[in-house]
Amino acid sequence: MAQTNVLVVEDESIVSKDIQHSLKRLGYNVIGAAATGEMAVELALERTPDIILMDIMLKGEMNGIEAAGKIREETNIPVIFLTAYADESTLNKAKVTQPYGYIIKPFKEIDIHTSIEMALYKHKKETEVLKERDLLFSLVENKESGNDIMFVKSNSRLVKLRLSDIYFVEALKDYVVINALNTRYTVHSTMKDIEAKLPSSEFIRVHRSFIVRLDKIVAIEQPNLILENDKKVIPIGGSYREELARRLNLV
Repeated sequence: MAQTNVLVVEDESIVSKDIQHSLKRLGYNVIGAAATGEMAVELALERTPDIILMDIMLKGEMNGIEAAGKIREETNIPVIFLTAYADESTLNKAKVTQPYGYIIKPFKEIDIHTSIEMALYKHKKETEVLKERDLLFSLVENKESGNDIMFVKSNSRLVKLRLSDIYFVEALKDYVVINALNTRYTVHSTMKDIEAKLPSSEFIRVHRSFIVRLDKIVAIEQPNLILENDKKVIPIGGSYREELARRLNLV
């Protein structure tokens, strides 16, 4: 198993060396050490570590929070802050950079090990979710042959789903459920993302929690609409009624 590469950012030389020795004893690979925010950004972009241990109160023009912000703009490298300042003001400023943890000085080796492993696990899971979202909702566009296909994940497999088979999409907390006639797929996404992926000529949002396929609508019984075959009843949100009426050519 490959070693985890760590970048240490600490302006106190003795503290930095102590952290590096601890990391090596714990089995991590120290790929660099920086004493300033500017050097931290440079090394992060140049050596792409797996994780960065960043002191918040660095000497010089760029502190650790600012350096972490710059790194976040350019990379997806997780950062753990090292700090002797656990006051609310400092933590609120640090939160903006979305760090993967805090280690309060003075700390023990077990604190470093635990924080790094938790951060790496969280980062891995978040990266998987982002990749999955990109894969699941990438429409396979082939205008020449008229394909209208998307892939959704089902039981760890990517399954081809024709857009014409979708009846409706329903929001469910941090997930959405894509409903075909006899199948439903629950995926991690948002209604906004799904709405952007589906062709507006074929789908319409009728409620903050529902998107339906226009040609599946068979009747409207205010304040609901009814879909064909399974007779699913979908509520119509007040702010969506005018657009729905326009799209259905109501007379």
